[in-house]
Amino acid sequence: MLIKSAKFVVSNQKVSKCPNSSLPEYAFIGRSNVGKSSLINMLTNQKRLAKTSGKPGKTQLINHFIINNQWYLVDLPGYGYARVSKNEKKTFQKYITQYFKERKQLVCAFVLIDIRHKPQKIDLKFMQWLSENEIAFSIIFTKSDKQKLNVVEENIINYKKVMKETWEEMPDYFVTSSTKYIGKEILLNYIEKINSLTQK
Repeated sequence: MLIKSAKFVVSNQKVSKCPNSSLPEYAFIGRSNVGKSSLINMLTNQKRLAKTSGKPGKTQLINHFIINNQWYLVDLPGYGYARVSKNEKKTFQKYITQYFKERKQLVCAFVLIDIRHKPQKIDLKFMQWLSENEIAFSIIFTKSDKQKLNVVEENIINYKKVMKETWEEMPDYFVTSSTKYIGKEILLNYIEKINSLTQK
């Protein structure tokens, strides 16, 4: 897939105010500071489409971007260690949960995971919640350029072992690097394939 256009559409906290459109949506979510904004900018060939920051938890709204006028990329707030109050975290959790449960246009969620770390309970718990609520998702391992290839491969093997303790099979996954553009073409082709299936 070649991305010819990527435009910001709207930010909000209410699912009812999301775009009134039948176009498919792909939601990107992960722990704070996982590299979500950088990945979105890499995928869309833009430097500042999604705001990046050294401070975790900068994304605090549901952000819709329309891609090629054909589908929506949805940037969701990170979960985990964002420097926000407990009340704000509860608010985030509420409208993120509503988005996943109510947004019929959502066809796939991408859960971003930093490949450098061991499997985290918060990620595993979130993916379990997605599964229990019958929400299709795939895993995107980020920051693969920060480690040697053999270490990345070993970490993925370990992740598979942990996942298979509670899952029959490993969900689809992608290994990426925003700085080295690793995984960009494979991920975009995956989205294009799903789009072609949903349009039939």
